[in-house]
Amino acid sequence: MITLVRHGQTDWSRSGRHTGRTDVPLTDVGRRQAMEVGTKLDDRRFALVLTSPLSRATETCRLAGVGEGEPCDDLLEWDYGAYEGRTTDDIRAERPDWLLWRDGVPDGEQPPDVSGRADRLIARLRGISGNVICFSHGHILRMLAARWVGLGPDGGGLLALDPATISVLGYEREVSVVRLWNEAP
Repeated sequence: MITLVRHGQTDWSRSGRHTGRTDVPLTDVGRRQAMEVGTKLDDRRFALVLTSPLSRATETCRLAGVGEGEPCDDLLEWDYGAYEGRTTDDIRAERPDWLLWRDGVPDGEQPPDVSGRADRLIARLRGISGNVICFSHGHILRMLAARWVGLGPDGGGLLALDPATISVLGYEREVSVVRLWNEAP
């Protein structure tokens, strides 16, 4: 099983700003959320703990009580380029039909780029014996789940994911499935 945890609340996630590579810290609420995630994970053991190298993910990992985690660049959030720090409403004032999952972003990553990172990580995770947990960000985790079940890069747009939630990817027999999605602690 692969457990996915989205980091706790930040000022930018609270206001709906696209937060890619800017290292925005957790709010006090986000820190409390991370500890609450830890209570849900209390009885679980993991062969591998991976985390995005950004502080909001690494702090969520630490506060959840599963250790420091191994930094993994493939778990970095989407590089939003020119749209970093902007809200969807603001972007759509200029580009009314804009959709991240289809259009990507100027001066940042495109859907095939993020899908490629997710595919590379999936190949690594399939080779691990035992349970794995990944602490990361909303859009990359949505892409990871979409690719896990065989959807195209736009499939992540079908999977809403809130801060400080737990999701689980696994198998039903030999078929890759989503076993749990967007569960709040």
